[in-house]
Amino acid sequence: MPRFTQRQYEWRVLAAMAIYAGFLLYVWPLVGTTGSYPLKLLLALAPALPVIYVLAQMARRIRASDELEQRTHLIALGVAVGVVGALSLVGGFLCIAHVLKLDGSILIWVFPVIMFSYGATRWWLLRRYGGVMCDEEAKVWLWLRFVLIGAIVLAMAMMHPKDLDDYRLGFIYGTGAGMMGMGLVVALVQWRRRKFRSQ
Repeated sequence: MPRFTQRQYEWRVLAAMAIYAGFLLYVWPLVGTTGSYPLKLLLALAPALPVIYVLAQMARRIRASDELEQRTHLIALGVAVGVVGALSLVGGFLCIAHVLKLDGSILIWVFPVIMFSYGATRWWLLRRYGGVMCDEEAKVWLWLRFVLIGAIVLAMAMMHPKDLDDYRLGFIYGTGAGMMGMGLVVALVQWRRRKFRSQ
């Protein structure tokens, strides 16, 4: 079986996230304009397909990892599920007590909170074990990945459909600019580290 490399994984995830952003910008707004229930169902679920693909790629990458890497993934996933479970429990009690009023749209935040908790925990574990989140070759081009993601998001925002409101358009522009800014910060940090090592 051919080896599934980190580079293959990252480029597939990048492509899937670009498709996801396109679905959110161009497919999702059509949900409110269609009267057909089956079409509405397909349009509503379209953005979930690239995310499910990314999860499958992630599972494949973990399966191809060594035991230590698999252990860090498992611990990070356990922490992420615990964080989301605790937040859901607290939110549920607050809603039942009528302290908070939440509707079903809050569920859209479950996946990002899981991924953030997972990534932060895994980063901490790898630092504790003396590892790194990506190999040296991947670290060199990390800044470029941020810049590319930001450029894709900004390009999609510039070609936005006219029915995007100011809030969503501002969020998209802010996300794209933030990703590009993060790429420039990472590039500057890497440049300073290389300069410091060479002295």
